[in-house]
Amino acid sequence: MLNAYQAYLDEEHFCPHCKEKLTCCNVPPFHVGDGLGWGTEIFFICLNDECSLFVNGWKHIEEQYSHVGSYRYMLLPGEKKGTPMVVVGKDAFKGCVVDPEALKLQDERYAREKEAVEKLDTCLAEKNLEPVLTLLLDNAANREHKIRAVALLTEFNDLSCIDPIRNHTFIDPAIEADVIAAIDQILQAHFKKECPFCAEIIKKQAKVCMHCNKKLK
Repeated sequence: MLNAYQAYLDEEHFCPHCKEKLTCCNVPPFHVGDGLGWGTEIFFICLNDECSLFVNGWKHIEEQYSHVGSYRYMLLPGEKKGTPMVVVGKDAFKGCVVDPEALKLQDERYAREKEAVEKLDTCLAEKNLEPVLTLLLDNAANREHKIRAVALLTEFNDLSCIDPIRNHTFIDPAIEADVIAAIDQILQAHFKKECPFCAEIIKKQAKVCMHCNKKLK
């Protein structure tokens, strides 16, 4: 994703009203004027609150349209001349700024997911649990890949998967339920259980936790 945006991020455009450099932003989901798409994923916009277009726009819109709002200068990629964009507040579009570091992190996350998926077919034979955990602990990973990972989790039958999974917050309740069921199955296969007080893994028949010394029912 970073590579796709890099050409735009390297471009420099300036507002004709204040001479400040335009900021590369993601476009809103719909065009505010006609409800149609923009035909681009990004645009350049002046976010300078001292820009004369923005400062004077409040009075103009109030006098002409009896509404609260102003203008920011906007330029679409590939065009040489921009246009005023109506905004209804000072913070409009400031949350849409393209963040190169965030894009870099997204690319890195996607690369990890892709690598993990490629290893799913051989990870069981290689006794490599890492690809399975990578997919299960990545809330942004593809759901179909997660479902495959859950199935492999049971086949691995490895107690070491429990701690990282228990410390993860799942956003998909169905995946979470499947993972919990897999953990229960793994514990039963090893004749183990989790202490309800300290969460350490202990023998299923234990009456006292060997870690926290709490009595168990």
